[in-house]
Amino acid sequence: MKVLVTGGTSGLGRAMASALAAAGSSVVLTGRSGERAESVAAGLPGAAGVEMDVRDESSVARAVDRAWSRLGGIDMLVNNAGIGMRTVNPRFMTEPQGFWEVTPDAFRAVTDTNLTGYFLVARETTPRMLASGGGRIVNISINHSTMRRAGFVPYGPSRAGSEALSRVMAADLRGTGVTVNLLLPGGATVTGMLPPDVTPEGHGFLMPEVMGPPIVWLASDDAAGVHDERIVAAEFAPWLRDRARRQ
Repeated sequence: MKVLVTGGTSGLGRAMASALAAAGSSVVLTGRSGERAESVAAGLPGAAGVEMDVRDESSVARAVDRAWSRLGGIDMLVNNAGIGMRTVNPRFMTEPQGFWEVTPDAFRAVTDTNLTGYFLVARETTPRMLASGGGRIVNISINHSTMRRAGFVPYGPSRAGSEALSRVMAADLRGTGVTVNLLLPGGATVTGMLPPDVTPEGHGFLMPEVMGPPIVWLASDDAAGVHDERIVAAEFAPWLRDRARRQ
């Protein structure tokens, strides 16, 4: 499997890129810093790093072109690049702000990354997949409760939008050979999005490696044809058992 993972230099993206590479996939991971992306990729078997700013159409086009050339095609896109509430309010978990306190620039920065970014990368990649006969898109999401949580503007709405986008993408692509699925951790996860005044110990936070088994499965032959599913990584094993019983 030839996989492009956006936002792959840290957190969930890095964990998924690592799991995919370890399972034998050829991976290109992206980051706003090309140097950082290359450094992280150097630590993974057969991986490569590419600079991509998902907010910018020209940057996305260049990066997808480079990834396509490097991999010899793209079988799977993992839309993961995003920024969280920490960029808007560093103490968002202990001192939440009302939506009226969020600056327009901060609102745009988060939605441009988390929602428009998913659109731009999928828009650039999907025609290539259609022309080559198929592909897989995995959009990373969050719990529905987080989308509606007080003090979580603009992060919650941006992820609600990207989840709605994913459902429309799935509807648009049904029957084309390009599948679209959602994947989310299933709870607060230890990543750079945590505020500096919150320590993971004792809070029951998930580790980013929870994303490994489901993303590897989604890249496997067993997941061929799986479409428009919403998979919670923390509940992946029972979900997979239930799915097997239903078939």
